[in-house]
Amino acid sequence: MTALGEFLQARRARVTPAEAGVRTFGRRRVPGLRREELARLAGVSVQYLTRLEQGVDRHPSPQVLDALAAALRLDPDATAHLHALAAPGPGAPARATADADLQQLLDAWPGVPAYVRDRHFDVLLANKPAMLLAPLYHPGRNLVRDMFLDPAARELFPDWPEVAAQSVAALRATADLDDPATAALIAELRADDDFRRWWAHHDVRPTRDETKRFRHPDVGPLSLRRQSLAIAGSGFVMIAYQPEPGSASADALARLLGGR
Repeated sequence: MTALGEFLQARRARVTPAEAGVRTFGRRRVPGLRREELARLAGVSVQYLTRLEQGVDRHPSPQVLDALAAALRLDPDATAHLHALAAPGPGAPARATADADLQQLLDAWPGVPAYVRDRHFDVLLANKPAMLLAPLYHPGRNLVRDMFLDPAARELFPDWPEVAAQSVAALRATADLDDPATAALIAELRADDDFRRWWAHHDVRPTRDETKRFRHPDVGPLSLRRQSLAIAGSGFVMIAYQPEPGSASADALARLLGGR
């Protein structure tokens, strides 16, 4: 089965007949939509949908994909992911290397924790504030691996279930399952029950600007606004954290960085 087929099956199982406006009679063996129900809602034949789910037909038209997305009640992120799964591609690009100019930029922000990660969620570069904020922001660490396999991460984030689930959805949004490094990472993470459950949900949510809470062992709770910046032409993302000026989190961050 292809990644496209897995996605369609997983999301079909998550839409109840009531949500889709499908009338049911008698007992059902599955809680989600049957294949013939999704086919009818999307305006395609059951045979064609079967070929898509089994990986026989891998490149449906954009119109078919939009119809399936509407029937599956996908949000814009999941719809974009569906189109990406169906698009023929050149394969996984070679891993790029971050350069010294990026490190110089990070170091120019002595009061702002910031780091650069690649699409595999490997931390490539980080400034000192980021490394003081959390061990998983050190270069050489993998953010998703540490989120699930490092017990310290569960203590660092008071909202760990939400943060961890979002990290899985962000990985899903960028993962190329034909890339050996990504496949190896996912295989390793499947040893964790929480990762395995959330990965099976096929949720898709790219990294966004939002507030993240930390429980730092030295300075206590911090609430920091995360900002993500895509670095053109590289596939890298720069992440920076800032507190609300004048807040308790700003004071805590200043103490952590030795400013007070």
